[in-house]
Amino acid sequence: MYDVYLFGMISASTVFILDKDFLFPKPNEYAEIHKELPSVGGEAINTAIVLSKLGITTKMDGNWLGKKNSTKIFSLLKSYNIDLSQLSVKDGYNGTEEVVIVDQNTRTVFGNYITFHAGDRQWNYPKESDIQNAKIISIDPYFKQESLSVAHMCIKHHKPYVSIDCRYEDFIAQHAEAIIISHELRNQSYPNIDPENLFKKYQNNCKGLIIFTFGENDLWYSRGNDEKKYFSPYKIIPIDTTGAGDSFRSGIIYGLLNSWKDRDIIDFACAVSACVCLSIPHTLNSPNLDGVTKFMEENSNNH
Repeated sequence: MYDVYLFGMISASTVFILDKDFLFPKPNEYAEIHKELPSVGGEAINTAIVLSKLGITTKMDGNWLGKKNSTKIFSLLKSYNIDLSQLSVKDGYNGTEEVVIVDQNTRTVFGNYITFHAGDRQWNYPKESDIQNAKIISIDPYFKQESLSVAHMCIKHHKPYVSIDCRYEDFIAQHAEAIIISHELRNQSYPNIDPENLFKKYQNNCKGLIIFTFGENDLWYSRGNDEKKYFSPYKIIPIDTTGAGDSFRSGIIYGLLNSWKDRDIIDFACAVSACVCLSIPHTLNSPNLDGVTKFMEENSNNH
């Protein structure tokens, strides 16, 4: 048994931190690299890393790994309490990979995710026993029928699950214990719908905790048709915002595991996300539970 089963993305990643005197360059301009850091990327694995730091046991499954980068990925993750035994390493397959460039104000990601998602299946079939053996499930919705089958198996075995960036028309969103919707999904899928009206559509179609995030601005949350509530994220000067949304989901999962009230769950998730944004690279150097708790105590009036 383990606390959380995660089905989703895992990638090799490299972070380049620019010298403090440089911003991300315009075309034909130059910027100086200060530091290069090996890392991992992908929504599910970033969620798993943060949960591990919070003392939660996890099992990860998802996309195939290329042999070239699998050694790097397993090496970086060996110190975390994440069961990686289901991941598949394929000969002659490159897998997903990303490069992240970070300056004082922005982070820019280059990768091959569009090619990955547009092609044939490059991920495992989920195992029903993995879902049965977890207390709560985390689903990345990107793996088409396989992601959907995880949601169906969760319902079959009465397992709550949390997901991200699903349309309100989608089965995964409608039956999630919590669904987190970013501005990227709203802009891409519903460019002509006012956010207020869109939130109502999620309320009318989704039974669980609905969360709309707006970066550093107030987020919205509600359960079903309950009154929409607001929460102000912690005010910080971020070092690296990569993985902010993934770590926010970790905080939501942690709160659900502990049966907290919705506002306390949101508060904790915002704190976890802020702590990740104050560390680099990605989630690998984020604080543990004591560090998050200390951050909340020190910043209780800073949001």
